[in-house]
Amino acid sequence: MLVSRTLLLAGFALVPTLAFASDDLDSLLALPGDEPAAPRIGGFVEGAAAYTFADPTHWSKLRVRGEVNAGGQLMSGVKWKLGARADVDAAYTLEDDFYPTAVQRNQRSDLTLREAYVDVSAGEWDFRLGRQHVIWGEMVGLFFADVVSARDMREFFLPEFDQLRIPQWAARAEYFMDGMHAELLWIPLPAIDNIGKPGSDFYGFVPTVSNFRIAGEERPDERLGNANWGARLSALVSGWDMSAFFYRSVDVAPTYFLTAIDMSDPLDPEFEFTPRHERIRQIGATFSKDLGGAVFKGELVHTHGRSLNTADTAAANGLHETDMADLVVGLDVPIRDVWRINGQLFGRRYFSYDPLTGVDANETGYSMLVNRSFGDSLEAEVLYVATFNRGDYMVRPKVVWQMDPVWRLQGGVDMFGGKRTGLFGRFDDSDRAYVELRRSF
Repeated sequence: MLVSRTLLLAGFALVPTLAFASDDLDSLLALPGDEPAAPRIGGFVEGAAAYTFADPTHWSKLRVRGEVNAGGQLMSGVKWKLGARADVDAAYTLEDDFYPTAVQRNQRSDLTLREAYVDVSAGEWDFRLGRQHVIWGEMVGLFFADVVSARDMREFFLPEFDQLRIPQWAARAEYFMDGMHAELLWIPLPAIDNIGKPGSDFYGFVPTVSNFRIAGEERPDERLGNANWGARLSALVSGWDMSAFFYRSVDVAPTYFLTAIDMSDPLDPEFEFTPRHERIRQIGATFSKDLGGAVFKGELVHTHGRSLNTADTAAANGLHETDMADLVVGLDVPIRDVWRINGQLFGRRYFSYDPLTGVDANETGYSMLVNRSFGDSLEAEVLYVATFNRGDYMVRPKVVWQMDPVWRLQGGVDMFGGKRTGLFGRFDDSDRAYVELRRSF
């Protein structure tokens, strides 16, 4: 299995890797009269620090991150891109008495391949083969129709989305016609969310029992039967930019299967939760319309095959399976070229309701973002996201100073509150202040 995976990934990465390594490949592949473009190299180096001021106080990030990307043209109609990222975080060495050993090992350092693909254009068809981002939806603060992206959830949804998303090894074909765009997608070896380890600041699982342990995550088998695939069709109709998609996949988010491991004390049995990734089916749509400067947009996704944890002792694996539908609508309004105000309403409907899951049949919430720029280099922003059902919330004020074209300094506060069963309230002990300095090149 490891050999087949290695061969497949090597096949995906071969062309861009050779292009990056060989000065002669461009001249060999160039068509007569074409001058191969020199590789373009860019990226950034960033230092980031975060201090959790909720009790117990501790350093939660002292990270240096470097990312480099290269891209170029092999021949007419053929382009490539290759990127990598390296992280070193001293917080997990400095705070070794606070974090469990598994968390320290998981978050102390990372070396990851980012995008690594080749693009081929052939008339009205475009093809992209390799490790790539596939973004089917984009709202403010949370994910809805962006179902293809896996995510690094070790800092919840706090990082910038382009940093949070994990690329997929995929083959994608796109067809362009007048006013329409069709897309076919195949992902032979799906990436899944990086959920981190129990004991980290943003490990998001809330158990339904009191005496439990969490087993190691079971990753999907690397076989073609677990491949993801989907299709998407977009069109511009009477000023409305609309799309519809179908996606069959291994769920990027885990489901926690419950097993009783010690029933010797009926008053205090011991259980084990095992994170696994089930196959799901999703049908969705997105829409947006320019309203004379303001933009109205929304996303709708129906999911089949996902389960919720339940306190019902008769439920198999401690799970309740239910179809669900997510809907979000938002309005983005610029004012006098210095203000930007965005408001969103979102909700989820569970079609098979079980009160022992701890959620309501209809879960709803809202968000508000206010951004104010001060000239070309300074801006201040506040994002507030909350739910109606439990009153839990996330508030994120920040200031960004673009000192010059290559240097950026930003800092802010991430705060959470509400009931522990809520999406945000579970992180009530993770309130933090942070600062980030980035040098782009």
